[in-house]
Amino acid sequence: MMKNVEGKKFGMVIDLDKCTGCGACMVACYAENNIPFREDETDKMLSVSWMHVYKLNNGKSFPDYEECFLPRPCQHCEGHEGHSPCVSVCPATATDYDMATGIVSQIYPRCFGCRYCMGACPYHVRQFNWWDPIWPDGMEKLLNPNVSVRMRGVVEKCSFCIHRYQLAMDQAYVEGRREIEEDEYQTACTQACPSGAITFGDLNNPDHKVHQLAKPDPAHHGHSKNPKAFRLLERLGTNTKIYYLTSREWVRKSGDNYLEGEFKSKAHS
Repeated sequence: MMKNVEGKKFGMVIDLDKCTGCGACMVACYAENNIPFREDETDKMLSVSWMHVYKLNNGKSFPDYEECFLPRPCQHCEGHEGHSPCVSVCPATATDYDMATGIVSQIYPRCFGCRYCMGACPYHVRQFNWWDPIWPDGMEKLLNPNVSVRMRGVVEKCSFCIHRYQLAMDQAYVEGRREIEEDEYQTACTQACPSGAITFGDLNNPDHKVHQLAKPDPAHHGHSKNPKAFRLLERLGTNTKIYYLTSREWVRKSGDNYLEGEFKSKAHS
């Protein structure tokens, strides 16, 4: 796999101090990407959700109790030069790392449901379709025509709304441009967030807000120079493109499952 130094690297910064846990990002993701849902969603082993909001707490009792909401889309791991955990194990090349965008794609017609990718993903973002989608009467007319509906027997996940990037590039081409502006390609969850907790853009572009917040260090596999930023399970070296911001140390510790006495804050590292 060739390294593309000049390629885009789309990523996201989620400010956990701003997230209220309202779930608007989840709803927007369902609507934008034709994600099927069941009448009874209490069994999470059978439901599909590309964006999931987790509720964390500091484990203390009132009045020291604190909680935090953590939205979790696909982390779009780069690994080392595109060797994402899921990409490396897929025997059908049904998932791929795009060096031009940094997005981990899922190619549904190639997937035969072995679920190796689900086992390899340390973030549990990949989900298996146990059933063909069943839409309420009339709702099939409201599905997004730009996103294929997945059949049972395949694995699916967050795509960073890649169809929006393709549409933006098509429009730019019609207008004689080769590049798109920052606001021309935004994910549905980013636009739906009422508190502005989610920022999306090109991590390789210093003019993009996501780059200014994440401060990725290319010399150290994207490790953030922002002392308030962290990535989930950073120690695994998956080199993800989802950065989280928080001023609370216990939240950053939760993001990497640190053992007691093991955590060293960035301010002292």
